[in-house]
Amino acid sequence: MGIFDVVVIGRSCLDYIAVVQQFPAENQKAPLEFRLTEGGGQGGTASCCISRLGGKVAYVGRLGDDDEGRFCLKRLEDFGVGTEYIETVKGGKTPVSYVFVTGATGDRTIIFERNSLPKITVSPDLIKLVNLTGVILLDPEVTYLGRELKTLAGKNIRIVYDCERWRDGIEDMMAAADFFIPSAAFLESEQLNFDRHSIGRRMFRLKEMIHGELIVTNGEDGAYYLSGNRLYHVAAPRVNAIDTIGAGDNFHAAFALALSKGFDFDRSVKFSVAVASLSCRNYGGRKGIPDWKEAVAVADRLEVKPVDLPYSGCQKNVPVF
Repeated sequence: MGIFDVVVIGRSCLDYIAVVQQFPAENQKAPLEFRLTEGGGQGGTASCCISRLGGKVAYVGRLGDDDEGRFCLKRLEDFGVGTEYIETVKGGKTPVSYVFVTGATGDRTIIFERNSLPKITVSPDLIKLVNLTGVILLDPEVTYLGRELKTLAGKNIRIVYDCERWRDGIEDMMAAADFFIPSAAFLESEQLNFDRHSIGRRMFRLKEMIHGELIVTNGEDGAYYLSGNRLYHVAAPRVNAIDTIGAGDNFHAAFALALSKGFDFDRSVKFSVAVASLSCRNYGGRKGIPDWKEAVAVADRLEVKPVDLPYSGCQKNVPVF
């Protein structure tokens, strides 16, 4: 067992969050209910989630030496995330995102600033760090690191990949990740060119393109995953969801931590669905994250259900539909 439960590598940013009762149509107005500021970014939020759940996490990221960067750093520290592996870039600009939350539904719309900070690269220090854990969580912004890290880190370290959308390096990541976790929207990527079939049938097609296990998140519907030649579903628990910011980040974080704690595949997915759902109870993606006890209690009440879907042939053959 390593010193860290999980090493997270990826993006931190500052989120400016505006809550409106109903998101307006283009060229229309809507009154602001209230606004808040929170640390964001997939890697940053995932690290906060792991720490909140009681895990020991090392977060690797970069921030600018500006007010936004100092705010993000403080919020990570507030959650007990060690900041010794964060590089503050002199003269760098911390990226920001503008998040609009619809109060009536909890849905969110995000306008994000591209990251202008130098890319994280594989260095001797990073290799030493990842060898102090058994699980690495890579967010979409560091997709390009997948194959190199897998080659250098060895077979004893499992890579969990937060797949947001198709981007450069994703085919290498498909070969490197031990757990490839996109949302259902990714299955509609034009680069995949899947026919308009059910989520399950698209998953079988995607499974033929990747090396590791496949889990697909699907919002309030929970998550689906493949095990052997079967499709399984874990429905989300009922919660008073007021904001879905960070739900996906928290799913990936919980899954990575569950693996490090020795959970089996089924229980890891249930735990992740529980954490992601519970995190939607408050605004900003972080304040609603449960502690370990609550997350386990809710997860243990969830059920894994097989989904009937005809499938023939061995795992490495694309099913014909």
